[in-house]
Amino acid sequence: MHFYNIIEDLSKTQSITLFVDMDGVIASYDFGKKYDFDKKRPLFHHIEVLEKISHLEHVELYILSISPKEEHIKEKQYWLDQYASFFKEENRIILDKTKYPGLSSKEIKANYLQQIPRDHKIVLIDDDNAVLKYIHHVLSDILLYQDSELVD
Repeated sequence: MHFYNIIEDLSKTQSITLFVDMDGVIASYDFGKKYDFDKKRPLFHHIEVLEKISHLEHVELYILSISPKEEHIKEKQYWLDQYASFFKEENRIILDKTKYPGLSSKEIKANYLQQIPRDHKIVLIDDDNAVLKYIHHVLSDILLYQDSELVD
């Protein structure tokens, strides 16, 4: 459990706020079938690693996901209830893209993360290289990981 060990070691010296993208990280993402979020295939290995991380004392785990429309937020919540209920409801940040006209998903996520107090180390796991590159450029203090780090 390589990624678990990384987070465990970090949490020994500082508190961590860990944000996890949903689509493509813990739920399959098929570009041909963008919606029906409640029917996405769970990526069980990634979920197992994150559930184990959720038990670490100095780690607070969050979902940070973008939803194309408000009605899809309920589908994502339902999916999380079914497959990853260890993500507390109050820690499920699912942002409705229609409320951010003119902004891309990477900008929406960066704007959200920019507002987080820096009293903990912030870590983000995402599958989208464009998101990771953009956030690295505008928020260089955040530790970024590609979803592939969850695979041993």
